[in-house]
Amino acid sequence: MQIMKSLTGKARLLTITLALFTLMAGAAQGATKMPSFTLPSAKDGAAVKSSAYQGQAMLINFFATWCPPCRKEIPDFIKLQKEYGPKGFIVIGISTDQGGASMVDKFAQKMEINYPVLMSDSQTPTAFGGILGIPTSFLVNKEGNVIKRYDGYVDHQTLVNDLNSILK
Repeated sequence: MQIMKSLTGKARLLTITLALFTLMAGAAQGATKMPSFTLPSAKDGAAVKSSAYQGQAMLINFFATWCPPCRKEIPDFIKLQKEYGPKGFIVIGISTDQGGASMVDKFAQKMEINYPVLMSDSQTPTAFGGILGIPTSFLVNKEGNVIKRYDGYVDHQTLVNDLNSILK
């Protein structure tokens, strides 16, 4: 009888553990609404609202001009913008630089960036769940849900594969 009680307790613990794991996995797979933001353009300071891109798939990229992995991603983002822009996709760069918009705009021109480059504020990175390092990017589907977070450099083929899965 004592063995049965012990097994029942272990089975109960296993059941609770599995139930918690299932709930956590379900929450991780569920879509999260992209936080809305209004940020100044690095180009001219004009306020850019995230709602202006409603209905488009987006790659939101937090970067800095001095960051080598960030600089390495930009040519791939330019290619993605050219190829997938007509299919309802946009890259949005959000600079975390402290040197001011003029410096970021000069960098964007030098790199021939073909997508909006905005200046971050203190609230937007927090709204996205916190940015621990850069680059950090978020893939957002056409419904406005964040479906993937990329911490650090992400290669072109990974982005192409993920984009193709949401632009079907």
